[in-house]
Amino acid sequence: MTDHNVIRVLLADDHPVVREGLCAMLESAEGITVVGQAGSGEEAVALASHLTPDIVLLDLRMGGMDGVDATGHILHASPRSKVVIVTTYESDADILRAVEAGAAGYLLKGSSRMELINAVQAAARGETVLTPSLASKLFRARAVETPPLSDREIEVLRLVSQGLTNAEIGRKLFIGEATVKTHLLRAYRKLDVSDRTAAVITALERGLLS
Repeated sequence: MTDHNVIRVLLADDHPVVREGLCAMLESAEGITVVGQAGSGEEAVALASHLTPDIVLLDLRMGGMDGVDATGHILHASPRSKVVIVTTYESDADILRAVEAGAAGYLLKGSSRMELINAVQAAARGETVLTPSLASKLFRARAVETPPLSDREIEVLRLVSQGLTNAEIGRKLFIGEATVKTHLLRAYRKLDVSDRTAAVITALERGLLS
């Protein structure tokens, strides 16, 4: 395998023993090399900016800047890098914070050597990495985070997806055009979007219009 194909990894954890263990597991795999190690979030950001690694394996809880904050700074300093959180913590809120900060994945430190290697390889391919036991937690956290759309809001969005204007939707549902607009604006807020197209796309992605 040529150097061009080698996955370059930066490790960030405030426990040297953990870093050495992760390093040993990764270096045992063909096509993966550890290019740097950081003991804090701040150091991880600095090294990522300098080394531009393919993957940053980042501890969630460190002294000073935590993993979530470091994720945002790392992605700003090295946009092509992918961040995978590796931690002992698995609360719904922690997972959601990490993913929303731009992390490409979330692994537990109890993951096996092959799970770790597979995760690094998957992240390098642009895939989202999530320890299987955490998938349901992320789904539950997102469900709590996003207020549900009302039946009427879904009905309005379904008609929007069919290309109807606000006036046409109002006539079809026997409501005023201003009321249609109100339903749309409420749906925008709940879906965290700002226009009709984005609302429909997001609702489709979440299976709300099926």
